[in-house]
Amino acid sequence: MKAPARLRSLLEEGLIDGVVRQLMSGKEAQVYVVRCAGETRCAKVYKEATQRSFRQAVDYTENRKVKNTRQARAMAKGTKFGRESQEAAWQSAEVDALYRVASAGVRVPRPYNFHDGVLLMELVVDANGDAAPRLNDVQFTPEQARAHHATLLAEVVRMLCAGVVHGDLSEFNVLLAADGPVIIDLPQAVDAAGNNHAQRMLLRDVQNLNHFFGRFAPELLRSEHGDEIWDLFRRGVLHPAVTLSGRFRRDAAPADVNAVMREIDAARAEDAARRLRLQSVR
Repeated sequence: MKAPARLRSLLEEGLIDGVVRQLMSGKEAQVYVVRCAGETRCAKVYKEATQRSFRQAVDYTENRKVKNTRQARAMAKGTKFGRESQEAAWQSAEVDALYRVASAGVRVPRPYNFHDGVLLMELVVDANGDAAPRLNDVQFTPEQARAHHATLLAEVVRMLCAGVVHGDLSEFNVLLAADGPVIIDLPQAVDAAGNNHAQRMLLRDVQNLNHFFGRFAPELLRSEHGDEIWDLFRRGVLHPAVTLSGRFRRDAAPADVNAVMREIDAARAEDAARRLRLQSVR
């Protein structure tokens, strides 16, 4: 097929040899099957910000690092350079997340190159060598649903142990390869420790998996893996080989408001004393 405009620079640079066909068009990018050095790979072409249906919500971009303070100031002011920097940061976030979680053993497409807003990566295939389907296009037996659900929960745990929350995980962002589920689409991934919305996103990711696989194995609808995983992470005892029960006991004890107020009063008194000491020094 004729190469789309966004892929021509990669042809000119020799990063790809040809475009075979369009594989899919999603809310944030278009994906093409391409040939590179005798291999078949895929090229993810990110859509411009005005064309995406998935927006760069503050929830996702909170605490993301930029290269320098000039970029940070421009992004805060919303200048043209700032918008361009924000767009570049959004696109490169997937590359960073892919390398980060892949090094932790998470099954994601192997990234090869990122150039001019295009991510070259592994083409995930099924047992026949064809492009792997997304989970939402496949029907499962109860046994298969339980097995894939357990596999993906283990991947969620591995990501969280690496400090990453997918942020948009669902049956639409998982491919069923010949060797099992492969997680895709990570530009909205967030830092678990640096983003205030990470817990909510983790719980939503796990709930999405429960709801999908619960269509085939209804008992999964009642599991509480999300709360269990986050509690283990919060307490610093989560590890990739953890055994999950799917049960979580919430603390039903009433909050000790008086104890909280005592802590606040003590902090205020300590601050007041510090200020007096500073004044006496002056």
